[in-house]
Amino acid sequence: MASLLLGALLLIVQPHIVPSRPAVISKAEATSQSVQKELLKKTVFKNDLKGNIHFNGSFQQLPQTIIIGVRKGGTRALLEMLSLHPDIAAAESEVHFFDWEDHYGNGLQWYMNQMPFSYPHQITVEKTPAYFTSLKVPERVYNMNQSMRLLLILRDPSERVLSDYTQVFYNHVQKHKPYPSIEEFLIKDGELNVDYKAINRSLYYFHMQNWLKYFPLDRIHIVDGDKLIKDPFPEIEKVERFLRLSPQINASNFYFNKTKGFYCLRDSGRERCLHESKGRAHPHVDSHLLDKLHEYFHEPNRKFFELVGRTFDWH
Repeated sequence: MASLLLGALLLIVQPHIVPSRPAVISKAEATSQSVQKELLKKTVFKNDLKGNIHFNGSFQQLPQTIIIGVRKGGTRALLEMLSLHPDIAAAESEVHFFDWEDHYGNGLQWYMNQMPFSYPHQITVEKTPAYFTSLKVPERVYNMNQSMRLLLILRDPSERVLSDYTQVFYNHVQKHKPYPSIEEFLIKDGELNVDYKAINRSLYYFHMQNWLKYFPLDRIHIVDGDKLIKDPFPEIEKVERFLRLSPQINASNFYFNKTKGFYCLRDSGRERCLHESKGRAHPHVDSHLLDKLHEYFHEPNRKFFELVGRTFDWH
């Protein structure tokens, strides 16, 4: 615990030098940074970051790894699969600490209290998909832990848009509320509605640039969400290596459920699948509208591939 306090103290005292950040900082940015530093000081010195300790020796600690997104990219599947590893302790719910002001204002002690109990050799993981597309989050995560290892799972941007709509649509159906067709969101004045939030979330190039201002690329592992659905084991192997975990997860931990149409998990003889809300069929979309969507994402995708130094099998 002393080492944790010392690390937090050093984080506050040391200047945050990020070569890729603008040399000129606006008054608003300077004020924001000042407020965040004061929040960290308040958290460390007032609450002393005292994690609850269980009688079995486990305790709560700040996460060393965060799944930052993307929404409808497969974050829940990734977390469930990663939880097969005995050295992973995962927070059950999305904490929204860095993107919700009321949560962030509670300080790091509150954040730690949302984490699961873990042993010293385990890695604590938190998942909040909205982090990836929030402008404030990268700097806030950086201020907490500059050595954080980040997991980002992405899928075909067009498919992600359809999944985004599908989730909101079914949420309304369950509440017996009407919801417009997807065409009403995608088309505005006869053109593709680029102001639709679901489309903005799929502009990976834009959001990734923001994260790379604070974290080098070798601290962000990108999981191919499309491949994770079709053949999860190779993708999880890569995650194990990135997190420097011993290879504990194997192919026998996955089996294809023909009824559900996707892979489920097998752990110590116990089988489990993702919630029924996962893997829902997308609405039918006119092929010409899909073409417009693919065309719109073509250039941002190309820039994203150049930015991260790899390609993906997207439209």
